[in-house]
Amino acid sequence: MTDSTHHDSATSAATSPAPRTPAGGAGLAALLTAPERALIALDYDGTLSPIVARPADAVPAPGALAALAGISHRVGTLAIITGRPVDSLLELAGFEKLPDLGELIILGQYGLQRWDSQTREITSPDPLPGVAAVRAALPDLLRDAPPGTVVEDKHHALVVHVRRAADPDSALGALAPALTTLAEEHGLEAAPGKKVLELRPPGHDKGGALRGLVANRGARSVLVAGDDYGDLPAFTAVDELRATGIPGITVCSDSPEVPDVLRERADLVVGGPAGMVSLLEVLVDRLGG
Repeated sequence: MTDSTHHDSATSAATSPAPRTPAGGAGLAALLTAPERALIALDYDGTLSPIVARPADAVPAPGALAALAGISHRVGTLAIITGRPVDSLLELAGFEKLPDLGELIILGQYGLQRWDSQTREITSPDPLPGVAAVRAALPDLLRDAPPGTVVEDKHHALVVHVRRAADPDSALGALAPALTTLAEEHGLEAAPGKKVLELRPPGHDKGGALRGLVANRGARSVLVAGDDYGDLPAFTAVDELRATGIPGITVCSDSPEVPDVLRERADLVVGGPAGMVSLLEVLVDRLGG
């Protein structure tokens, strides 16, 4: 983190996790009281890894892998729910190579794909036909796009990145209408993120992925952490789970780029990936051997 204010708040929050809402406090208490029935579900980019100009450079923050390995042995379910394809995340982060990793589930592309550390196998459906049509159309549509505009091909989705453009917000604003129309013409949706617009299959988001995982694992408490618009559906799912009697806590991995709405809705705010690692380390310590 370059912002010392955010970093300092992360340190204090992680040293003594203190949710700012009663519901978040209840969620944390439930996790600490019965960790064997808890689910921790984390975003990757911006939460476990710093945001960088090139997605291929987003390696785990210092200490993240050790913290994940530690918490994986102390809670019922540890999951990463990400918009990334599972195979690229595994190659980038090196989770498979951790010798002391317990059970970890990765839901890639918002739940379309699944991998777990027990079977080491990826399950993935065929891409929607509309993805190929959008892929073919993007070069012409982006021919006059601002310099620095790049496309990330995720096989099941296409992501238009403008972070390296001279004026990313202006570039995204100019491109969004045509990209949205293109996605809708081919049965996809255009989902906004930090300096990106993702053209992806509709009906798949982190909220649905989280609800399915809670049901599948029989979780009785949840902790969800994220940093972007794509994490809002997971925060909403936590609200819905609370209404059914399953306590939960939402965590914002903060930075100057985090949407205000996500920060405002979070029960606990930590200072980016460094703060997230510190929080996981504190949980490992509090949950003991």
